[in-house]
Amino acid sequence: MKNKKYYAYFVIASNLKGVTDSWAECQKKVSGKEARFKGFKSEREAKEWLESGSKYEEKQRIKLEKAVYFDAGTGRGKGVEISVTDEKGQNLLVKVMLPQKINRFGKHIIKEKVTNYYGELLAMKYALKFAIKSGTKKIFGDSKLVINYWSKGFFNKKNVFGKTLKLISEVTALRKKYEKSGGSIGYVPGGHNPADLGFH
Repeated sequence: MKNKKYYAYFVIASNLKGVTDSWAECQKKVSGKEARFKGFKSEREAKEWLESGSKYEEKQRIKLEKAVYFDAGTGRGKGVEISVTDEKGQNLLVKVMLPQKINRFGKHIIKEKVTNYYGELLAMKYALKFAIKSGTKKIFGDSKLVINYWSKGFFNKKNVFGKTLKLISEVTALRKKYEKSGGSIGYVPGGHNPADLGFH
């Protein structure tokens, strides 16, 4: 049985705050608004976070390898967004994507309705493009499904079709080219990923 999660939300303009055990309800409250929200294992932890000011803690700093990092998330409530950065969190999408496709945060929002996994795969595509172009020999992401399966061409044929299938094919070809030139792709936990967008 899946562990129950609680979501605390705080909408800044209206000062609306609360806790729900439904991600869909939390998303509805914060979508399109300037808001802060976070998932917790218990209702008590969620309430404590709200009472302590609804602040995001700074990520624990660890020494990151010089590499390209990628992620996807729905943290701003406007759809799936992708991020590609270096180890310092500097945005890299601008080097491999048209400027009009990049938002004010240096990220790209996918206009069509897609899954977060599709976003992770698209982020990996642009991470590969940048790494190949710049000669960077290491890439890290926090999606094991994308790193260990989809980008290697392994997927469940019953559940994957259309544009996801096409993207898997593109990324698999890019990954082969990248690894042939000595590049490697590894996993980094979301909490240490400088490209992290939250809510994987």
